[in-house]
Amino acid sequence: MDVILVPGFWLRGDSWDAALPPIEAAEHRTHPITRPGLGHGDDPSAVTLADQVAAIVAEIDRHPDPVVLVGHSGAGPIVYGAADQRIDRVARIVYVDTWPLPEGMANNDELPVVDGAVPLPDWAIFDDADVRDLDEGLRARMRADAVPEPAGTARDGQQLRDERRRGIPTTLIATSRTEAEYREWFESPFFSELRALEDVTWVELPTGHWPQFTRPRELGEAIAAAIG
Repeated sequence: MDVILVPGFWLRGDSWDAALPPIEAAEHRTHPITRPGLGHGDDPSAVTLADQVAAIVAEIDRHPDPVVLVGHSGAGPIVYGAADQRIDRVARIVYVDTWPLPEGMANNDELPVVDGAVPLPDWAIFDDADVRDLDEGLRARMRADAVPEPAGTARDGQQLRDERRRGIPTTLIATSRTEAEYREWFESPFFSELRALEDVTWVELPTGHWPQFTRPRELGEAIAAAIG
């Protein structure tokens, strides 16, 4: 199976590196993506959410057979938007501590924008659950590798058009909270699209919001198991 892995805010495709071996050992082909606006020499201020969705759609189209989409954090809504445009080409979506957003909703419009981009903020803005297991060494590494996120990723509204997307088999790997803790928030409009999904399997991997750094081998194993 071709597995397209899309990292969350501030991260490039190589952030998946330590999680890939278990997926590849299960004989899947991995394709980590660096989203438009985060590549070397990219201008993040010129990139929209639609541009990023289009890049994932183009990656889906590169492969002749159905693919699995893996989205981490802020990339969850992006892979969902791409799947919405290629319903019959996506065998499964795997969300890593994230979920799909409903039509018109922005990913996170409260993050501060500087010159058309969102720099990685101070760790103090994150909940303790988010940064659990992210020790000082990992924080320093992530900050050194972090790339300013296009403001469009955070502020543009989700665009959806085909309700068949809700039938795509889905796995949600919950890392910073448990399934039960997520469900406590289900009445929020932020979770309305997740509630509408028809086939969701929950997997708990207790760590913080960045398991590709804190528990990469276990994350790769969970992704491989989700693919089957």
